[in-house]
Amino acid sequence: MTTLTTPALTSDAPVLTEVHGTALVITLNRPAVRNAIDAATAAALDAALSALEDDDALRVGVLTGAAGHFCSGMDLKAFPEHGIPTVADRGLAGLTRAARTTPLIAAVEGAAVAGGFELALACDLIVAGQSAFFGLPEVARGLVASEGGAIRLPTRLPYHLAMELLLTGDRLPSVRAEHHGLVNRLVPDGQAVTAALDLAEEISRHTRDAVATVKRIVDTTRGHDEPTAFTLQDPISDRLMGSPQAVAGANRFTRRTT
Repeated sequence: MTTLTTPALTSDAPVLTEVHGTALVITLNRPAVRNAIDAATAAALDAALSALEDDDALRVGVLTGAAGHFCSGMDLKAFPEHGIPTVADRGLAGLTRAARTTPLIAAVEGAAVAGGFELALACDLIVAGQSAFFGLPEVARGLVASEGGAIRLPTRLPYHLAMELLLTGDRLPSVRAEHHGLVNRLVPDGQAVTAALDLAEEISRHTRDAVATVKRIVDTTRGHDEPTAFTLQDPISDRLMGSPQAVAGANRFTRRTT
């Protein structure tokens, strides 16, 4: 693992972006409130995610937070007047209900709680620092984790552990999250973005079409029984399997192994 030297985050913008090779690092930048999401932050994150989808040179996104924390969820001070900061039909900050084709990795340091945890759950992979922690404390505030927390968490963790977190609002340390497979890489504090970029580089070695097709199949078939899943998968996979890129890839592999 190479060490990434991250530039100082001095901009007042609520979301910062920086290109690293074929990866776009998207940083939530409201450190005074642990990167809580208000309407302006939601709009800015949605715009960054759209840029990631639209730029063919970008193969993977990395979502992280400034100043040692990932995200503390929606800005509760703004909630009574403005509600959940969703964007169109794409959910919290344009992410939790969005249909994306470009893989997104959450690089978590410090707190990923409430809507912040829901943002991480909406990503395809999660890398976390040793001291990071996750939680869905909405129940303690008379709220509910309605942007994917109550839906996704029971499919990512053992059911009873997920229900404990949802019903008590307790924290889940990153070490325990990694033990149960929720976290892909557990790394020393301060190294989450570096590890996420290493994963991004591995993903970027493969063709954009193959990676996007894998994501589309998983997103389309999740939750269905196997016969239905195959019915939904086949039109998606057939488009890739019959493409010139697939034939070229098979030929390259054959030449390497003969």
